[in-house]
Amino acid sequence: MMRTKPSVKDLLMRYTPVAVALSLIAAVSSSVSYSEPTRELDPRAQMLLSEGRAAVAGGDYNSAVDAFESALTVEPGSTRVLLALADATRREGLQGKALHYYRVALTDDPRNLAALAGEGMALAEKGATEKASRNLARLQTLCGNDCSETKSLAAAIAKGPSQQRVVTAEAVTPKPVVSEN
Repeated sequence: MMRTKPSVKDLLMRYTPVAVALSLIAAVSSSVSYSEPTRELDPRAQMLLSEGRAAVAGGDYNSAVDAFESALTVEPGSTRVLLALADATRREGLQGKALHYYRVALTDDPRNLAALAGEGMALAEKGATEKASRNLARLQTLCGNDCSETKSLAAAIAKGPSQQRVVTAEAVTPKPVVSEN
């Protein structure tokens, strides 16, 4: 019995269906890990989160930060609580503290669009527009130019740094008061 060498066409026809099936399995299994459902928050943390959001809506950022920090003690490491806390501290004018919370959230999920946009806005408000532009470029690659996070970060970069809270010596010079003993 004489064996002939298989042609390229024969090899292609034999192994293509197997290769397609294996690549399909790999694609589906890798996408399942990215589409993991979010974990439900503890009811106490959910209540504190709602209180904090109501305080933010009312402009009381200090109370909102307190509520979000309390929610973080109930549900440590929750990305939703961290993002809400970071947003409240950024609006309160504490960009450095907000950057810390955004970076903790990004450590858990480096592709979190809200954390990337929030970190970029805090950087832009501090005046670090070059670093904020890096976040903008990353957002554009992840979700494109039309997503809301990209648009809000681009607007924050265009606006520039927020007013610096610099107190001059003339502003705090006490007025002389003459009084009799």
